[in-house]
Amino acid sequence: MTTARSSAVPPPFGRALCAMITPFTEAGSLDLDGAQRLADRLVGEGCDGLVLSGTTGESPTTTDAEKSDLVRAVREAVGERASIVAGVGTFDTRHTVELALAAEKAGADGLLAVTPYYSKPPQDAVEAHFREIADAAGLPIALYDIPGRTGTRIEPQTLIRLAEHPRIVAVKDCSYDFLAAQKVLARTELAYYAGCDEHNLALYAVGGTGYVSTVANVIPRHLRSVLDAFDAGDTAGAARLQQRATPLIELMMAAGLPGAVTAKAVLGALGLPAGPVRAPLRPAGREAVDGLLAAYESLTTG
Repeated sequence: MTTARSSAVPPPFGRALCAMITPFTEAGSLDLDGAQRLADRLVGEGCDGLVLSGTTGESPTTTDAEKSDLVRAVREAVGERASIVAGVGTFDTRHTVELALAAEKAGADGLLAVTPYYSKPPQDAVEAHFREIADAAGLPIALYDIPGRTGTRIEPQTLIRLAEHPRIVAVKDCSYDFLAAQKVLARTELAYYAGCDEHNLALYAVGGTGYVSTVANVIPRHLRSVLDAFDAGDTAGAARLQQRATPLIELMMAAGLPGAVTAKAVLGALGLPAGPVRAPLRPAGREAVDGLLAAYESLTTG
């Protein structure tokens, strides 16, 4: 007999979050109208949270002013229908604090802070970095653990200590260390969001909160249906839905191109707001676009 999922701790930012791309005009400037239209579509198709200016949002190549303008524009578009989590992480603690305060002023509901990259700080410095941000900001914070990009992971014991801070409430997990995630889940009340789409259901099944998904830019309703099926007790149905999305997930996230490139390729081909990527990223080639569209059409029309 199956039973519906229940949770004692409500999700701080929702369950189905999209790591939203940042639309640009063909000339390369910020497309705020496009961002509003895309955000409205994503929320209408099942996203209850939007993460702005993350990796998929090309945060390394947007200015501080653009990041704030994006939060304000998306807030105007979605109102209170969805949470807005602003990516503020950099390799500079002082700059990250400045971005956190600016995001709060612009209307964000929460913050996403990545591990400081390039300088590879030890764990005590990683912990101090996050504590300084949390002390300065007035918003709840999700820590972004993605050692494949930053060069430094957030060790489980560090996360367990950081969970004691009242404003550190969540983790976006791209560690590819499923055992470590379960250790932290067992010892804290941190909300765990899968940051790798292939782990969306698996992490949810062991107590995760949901996902922050790049693939949700193009199939938000389908990914939401995975969680809905699991919550309704239909675990076999949830597994089938997750498996059906696997070919597209693989092409978007594991075929050698960054998610910002692949998401914009699909959205652009569908006539949805996207625009070009900013250098040093380069657009997907014709063969890659054809493969992505074939996988998308197979999923959405099959």
